[in-house]
Amino acid sequence: MVIEPWGANSLRVRSSKLPQMPEERWALEEPVKTEAKIKIDEFSAEIINGKIKAVVNNIGKIFFYNQKGELLLEEFVRNREDMFADTCSSLLIEAREFKPIIGGEYSLNMRFVSNPDEKIYGMGQYQQDFLNLKGADLELAHRNSQASVPFAVSSLGYGFLWNNPAVGRVNFSRNTTTWEAYSTKKLDYWITAGDTPAEIEEAYADATGKVPMMPEYGLGFWQCKLRYQTQEELLEIASEYKKRGLPIDVIVVDYFHWPKQGDFRFDPTYWPDPDAMIAKLKEMGIELMVSVWPMVDYLSENFEEMKAKGLLTRVEKGVRIDNTYMGNTIQYDSTNPEAREYVWSKCKQNYYDKGVKIFWLDEAEPEYTVYDFENYRYHAGPNVQVGNIYPAMYAKTFFDGMREQGQEQVVNLLRCAWAGSQKYGALVWSGDIHSSFASMRNQVAAGLNMGLAGIPWWTTDIGGFFGGKVDDEDFRELLIRWFEYGAFCPVMRLHGYRMPYQPQQGTTGGAACVSGAPNEIWSFGDKVYEICKKYMDIRETLRPYTRERMEEAHTKGTPVMRPMFYDFPEDAACWEIEIQYMYGPDILVAPVMEEKEETKEVYLPAGAVWTNVWTKEPCEGGQTVTVKTSIDQIPLFTREGYTLEIH
Repeated sequence: MVIEPWGANSLRVRSSKLPQMPEERWALEEPVKTEAKIKIDEFSAEIINGKIKAVVNNIGKIFFYNQKGELLLEEFVRNREDMFADTCSSLLIEAREFKPIIGGEYSLNMRFVSNPDEKIYGMGQYQQDFLNLKGADLELAHRNSQASVPFAVSSLGYGFLWNNPAVGRVNFSRNTTTWEAYSTKKLDYWITAGDTPAEIEEAYADATGKVPMMPEYGLGFWQCKLRYQTQEELLEIASEYKKRGLPIDVIVVDYFHWPKQGDFRFDPTYWPDPDAMIAKLKEMGIELMVSVWPMVDYLSENFEEMKAKGLLTRVEKGVRIDNTYMGNTIQYDSTNPEAREYVWSKCKQNYYDKGVKIFWLDEAEPEYTVYDFENYRYHAGPNVQVGNIYPAMYAKTFFDGMREQGQEQVVNLLRCAWAGSQKYGALVWSGDIHSSFASMRNQVAAGLNMGLAGIPWWTTDIGGFFGGKVDDEDFRELLIRWFEYGAFCPVMRLHGYRMPYQPQQGTTGGAACVSGAPNEIWSFGDKVYEICKKYMDIRETLRPYTRERMEEAHTKGTPVMRPMFYDFPEDAACWEIEIQYMYGPDILVAPVMEEKEETKEVYLPAGAVWTNVWTKEPCEGGQTVTVKTSIDQIPLFTREGYTLEIH
């Protein structure tokens, strides 16, 4: 077992049954050197690194303390080895349990004592409506709309990274906190102590890397729908936004704009002149984002070459197919540097060199692959969960390629991410979610915990991905409320699979894939249009403020949107609030997440004076106020010293 300083106020703990400690750093960067103090006596040893201290007693149990001497975390041990300890027991439970499995690896359990009063936040994106994760049982694996980023922020004043990309679980129960890895070579975690959530978050960003600076086009409005079918259709939509004087920064060409999966290019039947299309968009001040899937069809022009060069994933047995959606496909192996270089070379030639600078790296259905730690490759098989490091490697394909071209400002839109993905320009969206108020509530919690897990670039499909009918009044209400909330997310992006389907424009290539109904802000009637236009203007007004928030994310790792306690850790009430949040330090947002909701209670943190953006009324902090929620007004308050002008 190794305990070592790893950055300011932080320690890294590793343990293994192997003859030599595996050297992978996984999410961790090289640490900033610090001066640690080590003391060893007859019955214990301790290491102090700034504000954190680890003590190992005579039976090998580890305790962690802050600089005030307060216990932060301790291992859960129940045995007879220390006859004088209160925990002396016949249960014979070890804190660190390695069970050998066939193949030379181990299943691992790591147990800590649980403080029932502790609150836990972060851990990435899970589809549930609560922010505090104490008592939660979480799968450590990626699924469509689930992104496991195993960094937890504790109300006790520490941050904990489970630095292991194996599929597993964590259970934050009342009696124990248990981390599991189903197949691994070592235990590896990182822990930091801090006086505030911000100090903890900034230490974590130093340890795992910081997000690049968001480009200017990331600060405004992004237009998207299930699938624009032709070059002509896309340009007509872009032109209509400009004709109406609507502020728009990005428009998206989603999936199946290619002839076959794995061709990594536009289908010339429907996109005859991408160069001219992109040039026309740039004249309008609009950037183009394209979707790139990792799937390679057996009939793709690149399949045989990629197979021969070993650039595709393998299967444990049977035919090398891991997905049958719109063809028989296999994923390219993003853990292989040669595969990353090959895919980037195709995308550079067919997208980047034509002017595309934003990539939607959609993992399709990522639960179909699993990481093989022994051979450092991904194996595909039905109903097997994805190894958690995969999305980071996928983003690295495009990040490294762009960096070589001198393009430092990179945005990679991803369905999932793992610890450290932020440094590859990962903008995570919350996957294919339902169009409902319940689903919207889940996204609010997911986005806040994703930010605390170190992924500051995050967004949702405004209106939800599936289940919305263009002419349904109930859906139109939901869309309005989601649009209002979306204006105060790190990235504002309208997307969805609307009903009814549009007629297909063609029968060959990607045209075999359906396209949803119109999804532009004028598609839902005049009332919806006027309200959406209003919030697009608000987003544009926020541009300088949002740019400052992105600079903080880039330089310090600060989440753009964050729970109330992040900015007001001394206000105990803020640790209890889960249905409102701060957009930066000065804007309090309380999304309307109930159908036909006419009023909403909003807590104003103590120690500041707050102004209702709509009524201009000042209110003293430290109280709960009731505000009206007319259909065009999301409850908004600004902190004294900042003014948000709405026209």
